[in-house]
Amino acid sequence: MRDGICEPATSALLLAWYDRHARVMPWRTGPAERAEGQRPDPYRVWLSEVMLQQTTVAAVRAYFRRFTERWPTVADLAAAADADVMAEWAGLGYYARARNLLKCARAVVADHGGQFPGTEAGLRALPGIGPYTAAAVAAIAFDEPAVVVDGNVERVVSRLFAVEAPLPASKPALVALAAGLTPQQRPGDFAQAMMDLGATICTPRKPACSLCPLCAPCAARAAGIAADLPRKSPKPAKPTRRGIAYVALRADGAVLLETRPARGLLGGMLGFPGSDWSPDPAPAPPLDARWTPAPSAVRHTFTHFHLELTVHLAAVPQDAAPPAAASPRARPSAPATCRR
Repeated sequence: MRDGICEPATSALLLAWYDRHARVMPWRTGPAERAEGQRPDPYRVWLSEVMLQQTTVAAVRAYFRRFTERWPTVADLAAAADADVMAEWAGLGYYARARNLLKCARAVVADHGGQFPGTEAGLRALPGIGPYTAAAVAAIAFDEPAVVVDGNVERVVSRLFAVEAPLPASKPALVALAAGLTPQQRPGDFAQAMMDLGATICTPRKPACSLCPLCAPCAARAAGIAADLPRKSPKPAKPTRRGIAYVALRADGAVLLETRPARGLLGGMLGFPGSDWSPDPAPAPPLDARWTPAPSAVRHTFTHFHLELTVHLAAVPQDAAPPAAASPRARPSAPATCRR
C-alpha cells in the first residue's frame, strides 16, 4: 500500500483490462497467446522497441514489416550491409538508432551465439541498448520483472499517484512508484498494459477517465487534475543553425551526393554536399559551377535545434566530379537513388 493505493490490486485491475483490450501489433504476442504458452521472439521485441523510440506505432508498422521480411532473424540483420540497413531506415528518423541496431545485432551473434541475453543486466551490456530498452526487452520477451517506464507510463503513474513535481526532476520518483506496481507474475503483459493504457485511455489531452480501469484508485482523477499531469519544466528555446546545401544536377538526371561521417547527426546517411551548420556558415561548394540560390530556404527542426538551409543549384557537365581533396565522400548518385 502506498499513498492509499494497493499496488497488487491495482496491477490486477490493469491486467484484467489488458486481457480484454490489448492492442494487436505485428511484434506482439498477445495475452491469449501467452496464456497458451507462446513466447515472444526477443529479436522482434527488441527491433520494435528500438523503432518505437520517439516514433509513433502507426509510423513503425510498415518499417517493422519490411525489416522482418528482409532480415527475419538477428543473424540475418547482423550480416546485412550497413548501407542497406540505413537505406531501409530512411524516413524513420533518429538515424543513430539504425547504427546502434547493427552494432547490437552483431554483438548478439558474435558474443552470444545469436541468442539475446535473458536478463536486464545482460541486455544492458550490449552495445546500443540503454536502460529503457533493456528493461522493456527483459520484461516483454523474458518475463523478468523489470521496471519499464516510457512516456506513457510516466503519465499513467504521475496521474495515479497525483505526482505534481515536474518532469524530468520527478523521473526517479515515478520509476520507484512504477516498481511498486510491477508484479512478479506476468510482468511482460503488465508493461505492455501500462503502455496501452497511456496510449489509448490515459492520453496527454482529454483522458477518458470514465473508461479507465484505474479510475477508482486514481488520485489525480479524484483531485480533478488528471489533465494537468504530468507537469513538465519549461524547455529552453532551441537555437537556430544555418547551412548551405549544394544540389549539382547532371543532364542524365544524376545528382551529386555524399555519405555523411559515420559519427554525429545523420551519420552514415546520403545527403547533398554542404557547409557546416552554424550561426554563420562558410560557403563550401563541392565543385566549380555556376551556383544559383533557390528562392526560399529549407527549414527543419531537430530535437535540440532548428536548421535553416539555403539551397544552391547548378547544372553541371556529364564528366563533372568534385576534387577528391575537397570532398572525398561526394559522388554522383545513380538516377534511381535520386528518384527514391
